[in-house]
Amino acid sequence: MMNVNSEKCVGCGICVKDCFIKCIELVDEKAKINSVTCMKCGHCIAVCPKGAVSTDEYNMEEVRDYNEAEFKIESDTLLNFIKFRRTIRQFKDKDVETEKLLKIIEAGRFTQTGTNAQNVSYIVVKDNIEQLKEMALENLKDRGEEILKNLNPKTVPFKRYAQMWIKMYNEYKENPKLNDKLFFNAPALILVVSDSQVNGALASSNMELMTNAQGLGTFFSGFFAMAAQGNEKIRELLGLEGNKEIVTCMVIGYPNVKYVRTVPRKDASILWK
Repeated sequence: MMNVNSEKCVGCGICVKDCFIKCIELVDEKAKINSVTCMKCGHCIAVCPKGAVSTDEYNMEEVRDYNEAEFKIESDTLLNFIKFRRTIRQFKDKDVETEKLLKIIEAGRFTQTGTNAQNVSYIVVKDNIEQLKEMALENLKDRGEEILKNLNPKTVPFKRYAQMWIKMYNEYKENPKLNDKLFFNAPALILVVSDSQVNGALASSNMELMTNAQGLGTFFSGFFAMAAQGNEKIRELLGLEGNKEIVTCMVIGYPNVKYVRTVPRKDASILWK
């Protein structure tokens, strides 16, 4: 629950004003939090000028006071960092350190979630990556064959994908190392799992930034996420239960390619109202 240290609280009311769901009030000039309605977002912890608010549900040792030198990023630098990111499909034959994978997950863990649900989890795949790869490629091949057998106006747009999936599988079986067009011989995957597509996608976006910041590269494998959907063998291998779904599959490794500039994009489509 959320706790207020009455000795530190000066009754300034800043936490009351900042509480979106209005579960904080001043009683005898001290903040009082309704723990029943509180969604534990932590705004009161972050905004209190006296550090009077804490919680016994999370680790308060993670809380850090703001200082500009460690927390501020210049907007132009951040924008250039985003512009320079590239999807990576060429990886070195080099393992990714556990510490770096954990830092990527930290970026996801501290990403906002609707109603502070914190309903995003992560599966790191390293040891079972080859087994998972073959299972996914086989599933994609089966999907492709089914599409080609039942071509109709609705499935015709997927014909080229069907042919691609079958080719990917056949070439992989001929030479698994040379013809890995699913994970491109990357050494690690992070699967972002949630029952909320929005929360999982938000976490994934921040995780990609942290991946790049550590000198790693990634791409999001939509093909794998598709193959895993409804596939009981893959879900069993990964330990997926209930309504949890793979929102994104981050294929991660050290880039074996060097980019030297940004690329152009279409102008933003903006309506000013």
